[in-house]
Amino acid sequence: MNYPRIDAYSEIESVIHNFDPRAKIITFTVLIFSFAFIESLTVAMFAVLFSVSLIFISKLPIEFVYARLKYPIIFIFAIFVIMCFTVEGNIIIDSYFVSVTLEGLKIGLLIFLRATAALIIAFLMLATNRFDTVIKALYMLKLPNAVVQMIVFSYRYIFVLVDEFQNMKKSMSAKGFEIKANRYGLSTIGNLIGMLLVKSYERGERVHKSMISKGYEGKPRMDTNYNLMFSDYVLTIFMMIFAFGVHIYPVI
Repeated sequence: MNYPRIDAYSEIESVIHNFDPRAKIITFTVLIFSFAFIESLTVAMFAVLFSVSLIFISKLPIEFVYARLKYPIIFIFAIFVIMCFTVEGNIIIDSYFVSVTLEGLKIGLLIFLRATAALIIAFLMLATNRFDTVIKALYMLKLPNAVVQMIVFSYRYIFVLVDEFQNMKKSMSAKGFEIKANRYGLSTIGNLIGMLLVKSYERGERVHKSMISKGYEGKPRMDTNYNLMFSDYVLTIFMMIFAFGVHIYPVI
């Protein structure tokens, strides 16, 4: 089964794609944390505009970006709606069922803008590099080996587990099973998940033994040397200035 890869367009030639992966991870991580702590609506809007401008600079297809970000943004928007109705303050819209407060609207909008800006930056960090390149960069940045290996195996084998689940589901459907919200249906789904966990454990054991027999030592082959270019320094400095500058701007 073919699955949509977040790094499907990692080979495009652009300023963001050519940005050294180590510097990109550090810089974009700083941007994400910076955007997460913005306290001004005006500054948060600038952060979103900045993030969107990076999408165009990266030359990623708009339909690809939309397909990857639409569901997370819908989830963030749901939080915005909830905040409008639950935060106490000056009521601006009052009805028999719900009331919208000005404070709730401001807080909800601020959360929505901050989360959207940070989400876009995180997406660009992963979409403009091949996954193996990201892993090598994390090793070179001295991230704990155990953490990096967890990321690698989680990414690679989640698709295997989805395939296994789909095969088991098709097998049950062929035998006439239909998912229903009753005791029998829920019990069957529970058994299905239990079987999936057992098969996952067994497959993990086989994969581990296979990798050990092939000389796996827990580290990727570092056959690529990354050298920071002048453009990498310029881009890093520019983005760091923006990341810290959004907190120097007076709160509105």
